[in-house]
Amino acid sequence: MIKIQKYTEVEPEFFQGRNFSESNEVVDSVLEEVQKKGDAALRIYGQKFDVSVPATFEVPQEELKAAAEKLKIEKRDIYDAIVYSHDLALKFAKLQRKSFTDFEEELEPGIITGQKTIPVERAGCYVPAGRFPLVSTVIMTVTPAVAAGVQDVIMCTPPRVHPDDKDAAGRNASGIPGKAYVGGKPYADEGIMAAAYICGVNHLYCVGGAQAIGAMAYGTESIPKVDVIVGPGNKFVAAAKKAVFGTVGIDMVAGPTEVLVIADDSAKPEWVAADLLAQAEHDIVAQPILVTPSEELAKKVSAQIELQLETLTTKTIARQSIDNCGRIILVDSLEQAVEAANRKAPEHLELAMDDGKLRDEIAEKVHNYGSLFIGHYSAEVFGDYAAGLNHTLPTSGTARYTGGLSVRMFLKTVTTLRTKENAAGVVRSAVAAGYLGDSEGLAGHARAARIRIEK
Repeated sequence: MIKIQKYTEVEPEFFQGRNFSESNEVVDSVLEEVQKKGDAALRIYGQKFDVSVPATFEVPQEELKAAAEKLKIEKRDIYDAIVYSHDLALKFAKLQRKSFTDFEEELEPGIITGQKTIPVERAGCYVPAGRFPLVSTVIMTVTPAVAAGVQDVIMCTPPRVHPDDKDAAGRNASGIPGKAYVGGKPYADEGIMAAAYICGVNHLYCVGGAQAIGAMAYGTESIPKVDVIVGPGNKFVAAAKKAVFGTVGIDMVAGPTEVLVIADDSAKPEWVAADLLAQAEHDIVAQPILVTPSEELAKKVSAQIELQLETLTTKTIARQSIDNCGRIILVDSLEQAVEAANRKAPEHLELAMDDGKLRDEIAEKVHNYGSLFIGHYSAEVFGDYAAGLNHTLPTSGTARYTGGLSVRMFLKTVTTLRTKENAAGVVRSAVAAGYLGDSEGLAGHARAARIRIEK
């Protein structure tokens, strides 16, 4: 059962970031081998960890298109949902892109400064495909890259046995974890392939795990080196992303998901419980939190959690998350709830309150979160799937200093300087630069400035 406690009784450690991204010796070894041996290392680790090691890693575009067409015929509802989600995500990402404007401004006579926003050349997206192949992650990682103007968007995802190879795999009892089918055609989860085609992936490679991160970071014979890597994964993927940061850019090292709901008496206990369980089912260490001044609501939500748990197919995971990581925190006021939320800096923050001045005031006062969901109908799962927002968000308190994945990740803001010969501002800057060079003992700097204004 979820723990209920007063705000004054919450231990300080609760508000500190949870670290799930320690360095990993196995990952370090994998990355070193990929850097040294390229494709050969991908095949070695594929046989250890995957169900298939194809003869070539890239899935042809025709296969991606066929997967999308098959989904459209056989599971039209899912196909339409992917298209709708992608359309909203693309609209939102394009609005973000428009907010990064170029400019050129004359600060002083002859000193003309500028800013340009330039997309990276190649982006790498990682999409897990374990217990739950994350089709929505394709949308959330690929779409902002496309909207940013990245010309080459590649994706890595764990391989599957190609339908043409299933009979052969069955005959030698392969195509299972620990005994990969080797030498077949490249293939991935069909939903992921369909989404990749819909979202505009240029190249999809059947490689999973830490070795996929290494391949995109360093490049191999088959997989090109990228400029940035984005996307979630297990602890090995997270450790690999952390290790290659600097060689490439990364979106973030994300930990288990979390939601914090601020609710008053207007909240519906059934809805709040459902939102908490939606996060709990992700992972046994996911963290669902309710903060409320209403003891009555707290009790009703707790009871609803127990009722709804019994109907979930993911009950085993959600139960552990609720019991070990879940909290209902009783506060004296909504102002104290704001304080708790800003201290926690949750990945997702919900305001389960009626429309009105009070809710507007609370929305203005909270400032540490990945995404904010305002009002009873703004379910966090809309943000996960189909509201235009990106669901790749900062966890473990990192929302104190960063936001979620956006077009910004795929853009470089660079600066320019243009000058006019002998203009007053240029002369003044040269004189100032000369004196500053002298003060730092950098005679070459001083000379390079003064030589331009010497007669």
